[in-house]
Amino acid sequence: MRGSGARGGPDIDERYVEEALAVVDDSGGRGRPGEARSARPAEQRHDLEQHDRDLEEALALVRDLGPGDGRSDPRTSGTGPRTPRHPGARDEGQDGPGAAASSAASSEHHPGHQATPWPEARAVAARAARSVPRRDPVDVPLDAALGLVLADPLTALTDLPSFNTSAMDGWAVAGPGPWEVREEGVLAGHTEPAPLEDGEAVRIATGARIPPGTTAVLRSEHGRMDDKGRLHAALPPAPGSARTGGTPTVAHGQDIRPRGQECHAGDQLLPPGALITPAVLGLAAAAGYDTLSVRPRPRVEVLVLGDELLTEGPPRDGLIRDALGPMLPPWLRALGADVVAVRRLGDDAEALHRAVTSSTAEMIVTTGGTAGGPVDHVHPTLHRIGAELLVDGVKVRPGHPMLLARARDDQHLVGLPGNPLAAVSGLLTLAEPLLRGLTGRVASEPYTLPLRGSSHGHPYDTRLVPVAVHADHAVALHYSGPAMLRGIAAADALAVVPPGGAQPGQELELLDLPWVWAQ
Repeated sequence: MRGSGARGGPDIDERYVEEALAVVDDSGGRGRPGEARSARPAEQRHDLEQHDRDLEEALALVRDLGPGDGRSDPRTSGTGPRTPRHPGARDEGQDGPGAAASSAASSEHHPGHQATPWPEARAVAARAARSVPRRDPVDVPLDAALGLVLADPLTALTDLPSFNTSAMDGWAVAGPGPWEVREEGVLAGHTEPAPLEDGEAVRIATGARIPPGTTAVLRSEHGRMDDKGRLHAALPPAPGSARTGGTPTVAHGQDIRPRGQECHAGDQLLPPGALITPAVLGLAAAAGYDTLSVRPRPRVEVLVLGDELLTEGPPRDGLIRDALGPMLPPWLRALGADVVAVRRLGDDAEALHRAVTSSTAEMIVTTGGTAGGPVDHVHPTLHRIGAELLVDGVKVRPGHPMLLARARDDQHLVGLPGNPLAAVSGLLTLAEPLLRGLTGRVASEPYTLPLRGSSHGHPYDTRLVPVAVHADHAVALHYSGPAMLRGIAAADALAVVPPGGAQPGQELELLDLPWVWAQ
């Protein structure tokens, strides 16, 4: 937090509020300011004293940005001067190693602009997909359908089971016992066996066809043979006893799976829009399908912006490693996309214009360049091609300068901030609802869990915080600054923290990460 600038006066630099919140959250377990440290080694005391200064500064910044202080909101006023940059920092939309977006800069670039509330932004993205003409469904074999979405209802092509079958290994019996046992047995996969007469039994395997005349199946552990070769119903002996455990009741229809028990031919098993999971593939095969009618994956092109990015090796000489290039394509695939290209364009306005205007993808995803800096070319490019801005900034942290634009009738552009966790926020806020709508996937029901411990919130905006999900609660994870990935890498979901924060035990909506529900 050192060097983040003065906080007094009307021109507050809100650029670092997200780092401030992350510092406050990450302070858990490291002590509060003023804690006695005299018994600690000198080097450790120095580190903790520096932590105190960082934490005090973070808390003060969060307090100063709180509502009701008589200051104008620099995110929406559009009138305040742009605050100076932190030395060496880039706007959040430009892959800076520790910079948050400057809302004032965004307002300066778009006078009078107000960011969209987070729930509304997600709804706008979902509605935008409905305006796009859908591609025709395609038939794919079962082994290529995993992760796709059903275009048509999945209806049973046959009764399940398609004939009366045995639910257990044992004997098919007719009438009351004892029973004379036939020599031949009945195995699964064989043609219909000969009928049974009253007083007869035959060995049968699980899944085998029930012989006509059968009244029940007697489980192997519930039968015994006498010295004359007749079958009797008998429970197994109690532990340590040689005597039988009594005579079980053999009810009519016992352990027989009747034809059509699970479904009848023509029954709808799943609706259109259902995600095809391994279990769905099994159900489709059992119901008689070799292929499925699915929605094609929306084609997505990723444009990675920024001259400061390296594609290999550790950071050096003021350059940083590109984290979004490796992360976004598999993440988008998990959301249902067909990533057709990943292009690295640097900070080149003409290259960005050529890439956008030549793309045939249904969705373009850009990284960085969404704020108002000198090399932030996304807004000028969208204006140049006549795109319609549907969402231009979202009241969410991290990720405030994300955007959604309609480039043409059948193409949208999602502009993600350049900081990695801010980009994740943009994916789940704008890209996921848009892709869900393009594929026709049915939205999962939202769910909540109580939060263990508290989570600091932004004074005005929704905050998305990585959490670990346990049986009956969620735990906020550390390292949740906009430029950090350490928290999200260990997370199961993002918790939706309302403006002002969340108290211990408060129920919060959770956004599952795609690999949680796609497995």
